[in-house]
Amino acid sequence: MKESILYQKLPNKTVKCNTCNHRCVIDIWKKGICGVRKNIDGVLYALNYGKTISISIDPIEKKPLFHFMPGTSTYSLAAIGCNLNCRWCQNWQISQLQNNKDIDVNLTGDDISAQEHVELAIKYGCPSISYTYTEPTIFLEYALDIMKIAKDKGLKNIWVTNGYMTTEVLDLISPYLDAANIDLKAWNNEKYIKYCGSKVQPILDNIRYLEDKNIHQEIATLIVPGVNDDKEQLTNIAEFIVKVNPEIPWHINRFYPAWKMMDVPITPIISLKMAEEIGIKAGLKNIHLGNV
Repeated sequence: MKESILYQKLPNKTVKCNTCNHRCVIDIWKKGICGVRKNIDGVLYALNYGKTISISIDPIEKKPLFHFMPGTSTYSLAAIGCNLNCRWCQNWQISQLQNNKDIDVNLTGDDISAQEHVELAIKYGCPSISYTYTEPTIFLEYALDIMKIAKDKGLKNIWVTNGYMTTEVLDLISPYLDAANIDLKAWNNEKYIKYCGSKVQPILDNIRYLEDKNIHQEIATLIVPGVNDDKEQLTNIAEFIVKVNPEIPWHINRFYPAWKMMDVPITPIISLKMAEEIGIKAGLKNIHLGNV
């Protein structure tokens, strides 16, 4: 465990977490929505600090990043937890593991120090480290410690994220962050609330923040039948990206049944093509179809 970086102490040993935009107010001995930040006697702790649940060496295009260090491998890691609960999550076995009452979050994952992660990345010839698979915002303290060492060693840092972190988090990581892929899952706020348990506006604000900081970003939208495959939402997403920067790559990805949406059909190719045409018409310069 490690004490959380971003929280406020409130009366009666209650705390307010300022790590993501849920900004959970957490009573003593309780956890936040993410399930990995716990109020222990009036102090907020990140239970997943130093615990690595997954490591892999991936092509950077798998993040997906097509316009940042193309053709290279990226050392990828994750701790358990997520601040969203998207019904179609591909990595729910580790992103939602903390919600399994039979699991002790404190013991979940391998003990690997920040220094060891950087040494492994260098050993295997990876010029970058990606914080991915789950949600890096939720293992902020761990990620930030790794990022600082990686930066000092000349490695690039990449976040693959749902974009629901607070501005305070972005202020902390931006000096060390080189690139990000952000999921923009829908435009309709009600869809976000229903299917992911979050709101869309903070994500839009964070995309603008990264642009203002001149941090490379690419945006991914998983096209889920019946959720975000209508022309109005896709047009709004495309036009928003254009207003931020028409050069930002937009990854339009095909949905396959997963987790709580096993009964939803695979996205028809025609829906992806429709989204692509909408993006072209809006003025986006870099559009990529994925999972096809």
